[in-house]
Amino acid sequence: MNHAFISGIPTAGKSFLAEKIARERNMLHVDMDELRGEMAQDPELKKWVSFFSDQDEEQYWANTTCEQNWRNLIKQSEAFWPTFLNKINEVVKAGKPAIFEGVNILPHLAKRDLLFPGIYLLGESFDVTFQRNKKDSRWGETEVLQRKEAEMFFYYEGEMYRKEAEKYGYKTFRDIVEAEKEILKLLQL
Repeated sequence: MNHAFISGIPTAGKSFLAEKIARERNMLHVDMDELRGEMAQDPELKKWVSFFSDQDEEQYWANTTCEQNWRNLIKQSEAFWPTFLNKINEVVKAGKPAIFEGVNILPHLAKRDLLFPGIYLLGESFDVTFQRNKKDSRWGETEVLQRKEAEMFFYYEGEMYRKEAEKYGYKTFRDIVEAEKEILKLLQL
């Protein structure tokens, strides 16, 4: 197999692992988040590119349940998916070995449209998730909001990724070393 994907919660180490494998195995690392700039030019997608950052985060967390947040991530991912799928198909058709990586590769989308395997990273621990989020905040400008966001990533989104991944036959990992072994096995390297 020449292709695989890595998805899961923010701060879990997806980019680190994808870059490491791509570098060591002479593969492309395709970071799907890099397509956000292109998608922001599309009036239909612009809303979803900036959906979370356009919100007042304090109000968002005060008024949004965990389930509503997950549904927002699903809607965002489904909106992005045609653009992502075009990029994926372009790389696959070119015959270039590649690791595709991004938070929006949800299991139901991958199972429906991808002809290659992947895994989901769920984060090593809450403390690691929180420290990484503080260092490179996805959204929150205060430590209180960064903690809330990390709680959502690790405890709730991680569980939702796990449930959906298992439903569609994908493995999930908290240990990045074990995740790397599985990706190399899937790639038959």
